[in-house]
Amino acid sequence: MNTVFGFTEAQISWFGVTFGLGALMLYMLFIIGNLAWRSKAGKFGTFVLFLVLALCIAGFLAKLIIEVVIEHQIRAGGGSG
Repeated sequence: MNTVFGFTEAQISWFGVTFGLGALMLYMLFIIGNLAWRSKAGKFGTFVLFLVLALCIAGFLAKLIIEVVIEHQIRAGGGSG
């Protein structure tokens, strides 16, 4: 099995998707906050901007939770097939 610094391709991909996208989402929080501040969006405009971003983050977290639940069910032999 090929490894890079002792990690498999699957482990590197998981790390990149989980922490890499997480870091990009935090950076997006900064960008949205800066955009709201510079455009003088007001309270409602800032709320809407952050609401949309929060829904995207919630979707990403839901994806991670669903993956963990499905993997747990497969390992426990509780598949519906």
